[in-house]
Amino acid sequence: MNAWQPGRAKRGQRRGDRVREVRRVRLLALTTLGATYALIVLGSTVRVTGSGMGCKGWPLCSGSIGPIDHFHPLLEQSHRYLVTLVTVLVVGLAVLARRTGAQARLVRGPALAGVGVVAVQVALGAITVVTNNAPATVALHLAVGLLFLGVVTVAAVASFADPERSVPLLRGTTRLAWAAVVGLFLVLVSGSLVVDGGAESACPSWPVCLGSRAAGGLVGLQLTHRSVVLVGGALVVVYLLGVLRGSPPRSPRRRLAMAGLGALALQVGVGAVDALLRAPEALADLHLAVAAALWATVVAAVAIGDSEPSMSPRERRRSRSPSRPRPRLTSRPPRPDRVPAS
Repeated sequence: MNAWQPGRAKRGQRRGDRVREVRRVRLLALTTLGATYALIVLGSTVRVTGSGMGCKGWPLCSGSIGPIDHFHPLLEQSHRYLVTLVTVLVVGLAVLARRTGAQARLVRGPALAGVGVVAVQVALGAITVVTNNAPATVALHLAVGLLFLGVVTVAAVASFADPERSVPLLRGTTRLAWAAVVGLFLVLVSGSLVVDGGAESACPSWPVCLGSRAAGGLVGLQLTHRSVVLVGGALVVVYLLGVLRGSPPRSPRRRLAMAGLGALALQVGVGAVDALLRAPEALADLHLAVAAALWATVVAAVAIGDSEPSMSPRERRRSRSPSRPRPRLTSRPPRPDRVPAS
């Protein structure tokens, strides 16, 4: 056996250990993202079914660990248990990213930010129960929950980024990208205010509000939300179309842009049907579920932007034009003066 072989084996083992550590970070980041999305959807179900006050106390449910004999207490307590699970997952992600070292250095910041946001979210949940689900606290609770979903999405994207890159995530993000993110966030928050303010069925027509008998304040809240949707949706469309034009074919960012445009179209359709049918519980829940998926998709597209090279205008023209086969090179006929004599 040569002297260099043990050293090569050790280097190969260390490389394999690093690959396994990175895979664990990615798996935990994706699990946290999935659990956080489920938490947002379950929180919406609790809200639209009126189960927010199913448990009179906090953290226990009316002094019990988990009542299962009634629907509303069971739904509310299940939401609290899922909050506990998500909290454990994001704390575990922060710890694992720190232990992994340089291979997960891009995950540390978003994971630590997620720990801080989830702590604020838990406190807001307790305040919401104490204030008997006051509309302002419920809307703030959802806003922080969406912010937490965005932070966890960035952590999941960072787990797939190259740890050797010198530019951190979200550094150098364009103004249009930030405008799309802020606009979409305001759309979701204004929609929460519509639901919490009792204005979800104030306008039985779409897109304008005709023949409504609701109070002027409820109609104004509904029209404000629709105006915000118009502006925020336009910003998201312009940004995602720009991503489609500037991203290489079959790239993850391009696929996210296509998924985002599809989710936005679905969201507008569900919102229109929801208004026309006077906001049934199932459609209201679906409306927020699609909105949360759209939010995570747009945030992921923005976060992945710096790690993926953009195409130049010339490359974009090439990708749109059909490929032409190159002409075959055939042998030239011999010149008459070089024809060999017979």
